[in-house]
This record gives sequence, C-alpha cells and structure tokens, in this order.
Amino acid sequence: MRSGAGWLASATQEQIDAFLEGLSDEALLALPWIFEFWALPHQLPPDGAWRTWLIMGGRGAGKTRAGAEWVRSMVEGDRPGDPGRARRVALVGETQDQVREVMVFGDSGILACSPPDRRPSWNATRRTLIWPNGAEAQVFSAHDPDSLRGPQFDAAWVDELAKWKRAEDTWDMLQFALRLGSHPQQVVTTTPQNVGVLKAIIRNPSTVMTHAPTEANRAYLAQTFLDEVYRRYGNGIKGAQELDGRLIEDIEGALWTMAMLEQAKGSRPARLSRIVVAVDPPVSGKETSDECGIVVFGAVTEGPVQDWRGVVLEDATVRGSATEWARAAIEAFHRHGADRMVAEVNQGGELVADMLRQVDPLVPLTCVHATKGKVARAEPVAALYEQGRIIHLGGVTRLEEQMLQMGRQGFVGKGSPDRVDALVWAATEALLEPARWRAPDPRVRSLY
Repeated sequence: MRSGAGWLASATQEQIDAFLEGLSDEALLALPWIFEFWALPHQLPPDGAWRTWLIMGGRGAGKTRAGAEWVRSMVEGDRPGDPGRARRVALVGETQDQVREVMVFGDSGILACSPPDRRPSWNATRRTLIWPNGAEAQVFSAHDPDSLRGPQFDAAWVDELAKWKRAEDTWDMLQFALRLGSHPQQVVTTTPQNVGVLKAIIRNPSTVMTHAPTEANRAYLAQTFLDEVYRRYGNGIKGAQELDGRLIEDIEGALWTMAMLEQAKGSRPARLSRIVVAVDPPVSGKETSDECGIVVFGAVTEGPVQDWRGVVLEDATVRGSATEWARAAIEAFHRHGADRMVAEVNQGGELVADMLRQVDPLVPLTCVHATKGKVARAEPVAALYEQGRIIHLGGVTRLEEQMLQMGRQGFVGKGSPDRVDALVWAATEALLEPARWRAPDPRVRSLY
C-alpha cells in the first residue's frame, strides 16, 4: 500500500464509512499504526537502491514523523519478535538532548509512533532504544564526531543536519560507520541552510530527495501558527528557507549574500526624502520575452551623506506586452506617490519613453544608458547593503533570489536579472548620484 492520504482527502464520507466497515476488528485496530496509509507523499521513501534519503522541508512539514516511521519500517518485522531489515541504528542530532527529546520522546518521535506491542524500551544509561526483536538504536551528538568511531550500523537517522556546527566531520564519521548488512541506508530530515555538507549530499548520485513546505502539513498545525509565520516570513528569503524548505545558496563571489539580505529586513522610515521608480524593460515587448523589472525605492537624504539610507518599497516586476509593463510602472509610480521614474533605454531607445508617456504624458522621467556592465553598476549598490544602509520591507522574495545569483563574474541565474537591474538603477538615482555631488569632501565623493 502506498499513501492513502490523497484518497482520504478526496473521498466522500460515505466512501470512508464503507471502507472502515469493510475492515476486520484486527485491521481496524492496526490502521492507526499503518503509516503508509496516513502519510503525505513526501513522507514516504522513494523507490530504488538509494543510500541516502534526504527529506527537506519547512518547519512543521512532518519531517520528524517521516524519520521516525522510517526507522520503524527498518527495524520491525512482520510480528513483534521477528527481525526487520536493520538491527543496529544510529540516531544522530545536534546534541544528545535534542535526539532524546525530539527523535525518541518527541510528539512525532519513535516512541510516540510505535504500537504498544512493538514499542522499544529506553535504556538511559546506554542512551539506547531496544526493540522486542532485539534491534537497537543508539543516540549520538554532532558535537562529538569521534563518538561514531568504532560503532557500526546498517541504518541511520540524521536530524536537522544543516544547523550542526560540526556537520561535515560528523557526517564523514557516520559514513564510515554505516557498513553493516547488504545495503545500509540513512535518512536525513532537515530544514535547509546554505552549508557545504548539505549541498554535497544533494549532489551525490546515491541520494534521493523528497520535499514539502510547511503548508503541506497544515492539517496538523495550529492555524494561528500558520497565520503568524506566513505573515511575518512568507514574503522573504527566510520564509523561502524556513517555510518553503528551499535551499537558498550564496554563489562564489556573490555581490549579495543571505546574511546581507537578512540584515536588510526593516520597517519603513517615518519620512522619505524621495521615492524613485526604476524600469528595466525587456529586449522586446512580446508577452513571451523576459520580465520587465520594476522596483520602487525610497531614500532618506537628510543630514551628512554617510547617514543617508534607502528602502526597497516594492518589487512591481511584470511580464507582458510593452503596454502592460508601461501601465504597471505608471501605476506603481502613482501608488507610492513617487517623485521620479528612471528607465533604461539601451534596448528600446526612445520607444521606452514613448510607451511610458503614452500612459502618463506628465510623468517625470529620466532615461539612462548603461555604459558599464551589470556587475560594475551593481557593485556600488551592493556596498550600500554591506554597510547596512538599505532595507527591504518584505514581499520582494523573487528580487532577493536574483540578488543572490549576481556574482562578480556575472549573473548565474536563468534569463536576465531584470529585477536586480531595476534595483540598481533605482538606488543609483535615489542615493548614489545625489551623493556624488553633495559630498563636500572629494575623498568621500569618490566612495560613491
């Protein structure tokens, strides 16, 4: 039997009643413990001769339950005393306390998932679970990689590997220890972080992966929790990582890093000196062309130049015809009460200005020509982020994803970095250009 969760979600009450009435008393009593019937698709191991099953997902996505049930499936036999496929299991977490409280005794841990006649006993002295059939699972801490020297296993469950301080050393020691049986396997349950060991596991051809966002397990989560975390984090890079369970990487030579963008989170200043809308048009005006980057940027330009600050108010980027992106840009301009629009005209020349003025003939418009490459234009703006002088209000996840793919060797993502280009034009117009002329000291002016 594979997952019954999809059938349960779509079945009528009459169908469910008929199914339950057709079960024997023994089958009805066993049903709560048959995880394959209740599991969500990402909680079931993929087919194939894999060595590592990586379950990557958002907070509360059901990763712990999947790991605990996989351990059950490995150690349990057909009857309580029968041997399973594995007899020696390693349970590895960041600390021994976390393994015990989450993986063993937790609400979704091994003990909570085990039926009474197959529930293992806990030996606190040995930090070991012992099943009725003799199988054992031993607890290990990632703070002590050398504790994995000597023991050997035919299965392992690794939890929240991405946050371990000594992840690479511990992972390596576990691989040497996973050597019993004809085909030793391990499951890794983790919310992703940009760490080398996780990326190496993903690239390994013997790894298979399932993935799910927090939202996938909403039936078992408090609605107030979901409302709060999606409200606070759902529109940012942290939400992409912690809720969507996506791996957000820093590229080599990145102009912007995850740490810089996390630092950039903030609230809107009480008063803005200037608001600029920047437009980076696609090469053509066809609906199938690249997106038209549209970014709304506010600036506080009072006091000394070195105290000036910027804020990304909105990423209003759209894909569509020239008329559609021009209308979207003008609407963003009026929505924010902007002071000026700046548009790159390298590709479309006067047609870009003509399209915008067809929508609003009176829009204050500055047309700019790119005389430097994208990286050279972006570096001064990236420097402002390094100094903590630009903040994001939220709702700009796709812009931030493009920023993380802009390196000193160019853009490594797909298509054109239209959103980043618009951001660079906006920040340059609102902060950098005025600073160049207002800085009283030429040495300060040269920084811009």
